[in-house]
Order: sequence, then structure tokens, then C-alpha cells
Amino acid sequence: CLEMAYSDKVLICRDCGISFTFTAGEQAFYASRGLLNQPTRCSSCRSSRKSGRALEEGGYVHYGAAASFGGRTPRQMHPAVCAECGEMTEVPFLPRGDKPVYCSECYNKIRERS
Repeated sequence: CLEMAYSDKVLICRDCGISFTFTAGEQAFYASRGLLNQPTRCSSCRSSRKSGRALEEGGYVHYGAAASFGGRTPRQMHPAVCAECGEMTEVPFLPRGDKPVYCSECYNKIRERS
């Protein structure tokens, strides 16, 4: 498992100055995507920055990636480790840690069982 090579790191957000945790799972996810730099902003500052950029674009119709979402912006995805198979996955919500998170394949298998 790749995650064993990583350990949680506490980083400081460059915008608000608050410390945030760059988890081992997130580090493994970044590495799997070929991302070499660690995040410099906490998740709330990243979200604020993304929504601010969308407003700066002036409401023009954009073709390409956004068009496939019917004009809506795609959901922000968050890295997580599947509680069933241990693989890295992305989920459309921020995992809280008190409930298991599953990749879509494991989620569908579990749903079929119940």
C-alpha cells in the first residue's frame, strides 16, 4: 500500500495562516496523480479561491469541461481511502473520519448486499 510511505503533515495556509493537515492519504493521492507540490492553502481557502475565479470569468458561456455539466460547475472532489479495499478514491464530499468511505465499486457491492 502506497500510503505506508507517507505520514500526516501539518501545513500552514498561505492565505489565512491557519494550520491544516495534509494527510497520508492525500499525499498518496497527490503522488498517484503526479502532483509534486504539497497544497499551500487549507480546503476552505482553496474553495473560496476556486469560487472567486469562477466569478472573475464574467459569466461568459464556456465550452469544454464545464459544458458537459450542463452549465453547472463540476462538484469539488476530495481524496479518500476506501474502507473496504484500501484503494485511493475521490468522493464529492469531505470525509469526516467518523464514517467509512467507499470507492464506487465497493459502495455498489455493499448496496447490493442490503
